[in-house]
This record gives sequence, C-alpha cells and structure tokens, in this order.
Amino acid sequence: MMIWIDADACPKMVKEIIFNASIKRSVPVTLVANSNMFIPMSPLISITVVEDGLDVADKFIVDNCKIGDLVITADIPLASFVVDKGVVAINPRGDVYTEENVKEVLATRNLMQDLRSFGELRGGPPPLGPKDKAKFASGFDRELTRLLKKDR
Repeated sequence: MMIWIDADACPKMVKEIIFNASIKRSVPVTLVANSNMFIPMSPLISITVVEDGLDVADKFIVDNCKIGDLVITADIPLASFVVDKGVVAINPRGDVYTEENVKEVLATRNLMQDLRSFGELRGGPPPLGPKDKAKFASGFDRELTRLLKKDR
C-alpha cells in the first residue's frame, strides 16, 4: 500500500496529518509535485518532482498508483481517473471519491468552471478551516484503516 499526495496544492495541515499517520502506521507516502518541497526525514516519505506542465503530476500518479493505494487530491479529474482504476481518492476536505459519486462531482465541477468562465459565478471554495481539518483527519483515518485491513 502507498499513499500518493498530489502535493502542489495540498495544504500543509493535510500533509502533516498524512506524515504523522505514515510514521505511526508504517505506510509509505509519495508526494508528487512540480517543484521540490520540505518533507520530514523518514524512509517512509519521499517526493517525486516531475517536470512543469499541465497535468504532469496527475499523469504520474495515475500511471503509478494501484488498487489498494490511497490518493490525496483536490483535483477532481485526477480523482476520477484513479477511481476508474479502482483506487481510493480523498480530497483535503475529507470527501471520499467513489465509483458512485465521482462522475457527479466531476460534472458539477465542470458546470461551475463553465459558469465562472462566462462570468456567471465568481470565486472558488472557501479556505480550509478547523472543521475541514477534522473532517479530513476522520475520513483519511477511516479509509486508511479500511485499506490496511484489506492489505493484510
């Protein structure tokens, strides 16, 4: 089992929760990003820096994740691709993407993007707050526990 983090836009508080769980539960984590960033000194935590470009990090994650892994991403198209592979995805707000919900979430995201491009809608989601952090920690722990039980 591996935890993959779409790291460029992943909030620091979310990464810290994942790093702590990685060390506590001995689960490897790979951050994938377009630039180098700080990671804790641990043999379980690594970073893969990919070249700049649209969706290069996403493609790397899709190409390398496998069933039994967990992907952390706010990128709904990436979540859709990994769920199609049978991989669990969760966003930094603690929402788990499943075969049952990811296509609807993707369609909603596309609609909102269209509305923004036509000037019908402004802004994006609000910044993460303490409730989001707690929801992420709970959802992440639940999915990690479930996947670790399957892995045995």
